[in-house]
Amino acid sequence: MATSKVLAGAQVVLPTGTLTDGRVIVDGSRIAGSTPGDTETVDLSGHWVVPGFVDIHNHGGGGASFTSGTVDDVLKGVRTHRLHGTTTVVASTVTGEMDFLVQRAGLLSELAEQGDIAGIHFEGPFISPCRKGAHSEALLRDPDPADVRKLVDAAHGHAKMVTLATELPGGIDSVRLLAEHGVIAAIGHTDATYEQTVQAIDAGATVATHLYNAMPALGHRTPGPIAALLEDERITVELINDGTHLHPAAFELAFHRAGAGRVALITDAMDAAGFGDGRYMLGPLEVEVLDSVARLVDGGSIAGSTLTLDRAFKRSVTIDKLSVEDTVRAISANPAKLLGMYDRIGSLEPGKDADLVVLDAGFDLKGVMRKGEWVVEPF
Repeated sequence: MATSKVLAGAQVVLPTGTLTDGRVIVDGSRIAGSTPGDTETVDLSGHWVVPGFVDIHNHGGGGASFTSGTVDDVLKGVRTHRLHGTTTVVASTVTGEMDFLVQRAGLLSELAEQGDIAGIHFEGPFISPCRKGAHSEALLRDPDPADVRKLVDAAHGHAKMVTLATELPGGIDSVRLLAEHGVIAAIGHTDATYEQTVQAIDAGATVATHLYNAMPALGHRTPGPIAALLEDERITVELINDGTHLHPAAFELAFHRAGAGRVALITDAMDAAGFGDGRYMLGPLEVEVLDSVARLVDGGSIAGSTLTLDRAFKRSVTIDKLSVEDTVRAISANPAKLLGMYDRIGSLEPGKDADLVVLDAGFDLKGVMRKGEWVVEPF
């Protein structure tokens, strides 16, 4: 059997632009620059080929939880998102007891070591009780650098991001600590002022956790964190484009103010993503999913999403009218760069992993390849 494939006839999105009637050559697990001898040709005329999606903020899917599930649960969630085009996923936790989060970090770090996930994102417990969202207020704590360091160490080199309310005691010192250890300090679930947010950015914060959500609204006299995060070229803003978390006008404002190079489309998915309505647990809190919208049973706060990145891609292009190229930057290239993995993923270039998604003319997912193997066969 041929170990190499030529995907031919599609519109292929490259960092330099889109090739009409383009070709992607796959040799083993990598994208190749020339056609090997023993080759299988796959005709993808009428389709798009884009890089595999990279999700830096994801709590689970397929009925399985990254935040509290077993190893098999985590793998089930990863598999669910791969079926929807996410070839690289960071596993996000939620607020819990410190001992539990340390234990969780150990389990997830083993899966990162195996390459099943790209790393760990700690969302909580270092967040504001004023903007807790779907986090248990009883388990929140200030971002003491010693506690932050404890979680980073427990991840054994696989901590990728920590979300902090940087205005809380210890917040700025924790940002500096994270920056020194090569871990992304993300501003989120915050009640910070504009000035406090600027201070955190100057200290080394580089990401806005799901911009707009779980932070003060943009005001004309008190602009708050949103204005500071949008205006600073050092910040990449996460956006959840599911039609629930953000009004289309807010999405457009953020995307065009930050620019395509500073947006990371995320899911913030929980267990119900790719699974269905019903009752679920998000950490210690019960969630009801109705008509694909997840809300806390107690209080009704939005509790993550049921989004998958193929839906975010289609919505961005068809409803928000973004270019395919800009959408690819936000859903693949930018998050890969944030993770320090752009040398291997995030674009269709020779030598990189053969991670790609095939979309039809209407931007519906038709195929997924990860490291040269079809996860979803295009035909």
